[in-house]
Amino acid sequence: MPRSRSRVRIFSALEVANLCGVVNQTAINWIRNGYLKAFSTPGGQYRVYAEDLAAFMADRGMHVPVDMADGLLDDRDWSTIAVVDDDRVLNDLVKRYFENSDSSYTIYQAFDGFEAGALLAERRPGFVFLDIDLPGVDGHRICRRIKTDPAFGKPFVIAITGLDDPGTRDRILANGADAFMAKPLDLDALSNTVADLARKVREPDGHQ
Repeated sequence: MPRSRSRVRIFSALEVANLCGVVNQTAINWIRNGYLKAFSTPGGQYRVYAEDLAAFMADRGMHVPVDMADGLLDDRDWSTIAVVDDDRVLNDLVKRYFENSDSSYTIYQAFDGFEAGALLAERRPGFVFLDIDLPGVDGHRICRRIKTDPAFGKPFVIAITGLDDPGTRDRILANGADAFMAKPLDLDALSNTVADLARKVREPDGHQ
């Protein structure tokens, strides 16, 4: 992942342990076992990039401290879209549509809540298409977390569901979604919604 868009923050294994509330050896074991991405200094000490630590913590339901995430908030990539939907046919359809109609966007895909958490923390896309009916997952809770956890950078969230009723729409908007769309999706309308939200970023008071 490119690290040139914002200042680089690096943590030692001990700092990782302190942030996660564990002993130093536990953090080292996470690194040695491949759970936490890290690199070694010439002196053999482990070092972890802030974005990798944020992804690790978010993926495991740990709260990412605001002071650690401050440098990540400016790292939202407004040229990327994450599609979170377990319907692989629809997920692929949305990906192809945006790749064919607007090549300025890079599209990432997640098919369940687990993949979504890691993807959003690592890539910090500017836009998230979130199916709130993911199996075994509270989509409203995921939406609320995406909009409040600093690790995700507070992207625009377009909620998607097969339940087109006022109660569902009102609830997901109350939980932070920026827009709501019912299935079957109108892809042109979805694209127009992204364009409307993107204009807010370019306006002086449009940043979230």
